Amino acid sequence: MELYNWARLPAEQMNTMMVRKVIHSGQMTIARLKISKDAVVPEHSHINEQIANVESGALLFHIGGVDQVVGAGESLVIPPNVPHGVVALEDTVVTDVFTPRREDWIAGDDAYLRR
Repeated sequence: MELYNWARLPAEQMNTMMVRKVIHSGQMTIARLKISKDAVVPEHSHINEQIANVESGALLFHIGGVDQVVGAGESLVIPPNVPHGVVALEDTVVTDVFTPRREDWIAGDDAYLRR
């Protein structure tokens, strides 16, 4: 058993508009991101199933050719290998859960978030 405190986890400044905190377990990754209004996450895909849980603010997802706004208190399931991108419509806090864990992030392969 491991206990984490989000307030004490190191924050990664991904770019000028996004900060990320991450926990990797043996099977999952959970990330809490603070995303500034008008920030863009370029279209990408990954082998991981993802659930995006918007805590505050709003995000516009472009996923599988469809636009979907996800607001505070809403969650969006993104299937594995489906291309998706995001635009922050407001200053937003989102918690993303991934399975299996993000081996690409562990290896440092997250350049698409650092642009």
